[in-house]
Amino acid sequence: MKILLNLLVILGMAVYMEYVAWFTHKYVMHGFLWALHEDHHRPRDRGWQKNDLFAVFFSFISFLLIVTGLLVRWTPLFSAGIGMALYGIGYVLFHDVMFHRRIPGIRIKAKGRYLQRIVRAHKAHHQKGGRKDNISFSFLYAGKEYDVPA
Repeated sequence: MKILLNLLVILGMAVYMEYVAWFTHKYVMHGFLWALHEDHHRPRDRGWQKNDLFAVFFSFISFLLIVTGLLVRWTPLFSAGIGMALYGIGYVLFHDVMFHRRIPGIRIKAKGRYLQRIVRAHKAHHQKGGRKDNISFSFLYAGKEYDVPA
């Protein structure tokens, strides 16, 4: 029963992080911390960007949850950190590797309906390019309006 509960916490946190990412992307990155996110919309190369500080911030929180969960021996806290880390891995694989191709030598092709949908959504986000009046702030979810036409 304990294992099932921990698996549910991991899965729940991984799913919840998409909502956190959407909110942060829309209201923080395209809001009061646009100065840190702007270089992502106007990249000069594939190197480090100020925008990467958001990933560092969330990675640090995940790390703290994992370490604290281990130190106080409270597995739900540890599991929440693992779920957050799993979301972060998914984010990096989609956003940095597959979409923006920021890691030289590693390529992931958008095969399948789901990957094509999130690529189209993120492409629509970057076509707007600016701080205001943008669309599609999710990273690992995209609505049916981004389906590939048949």
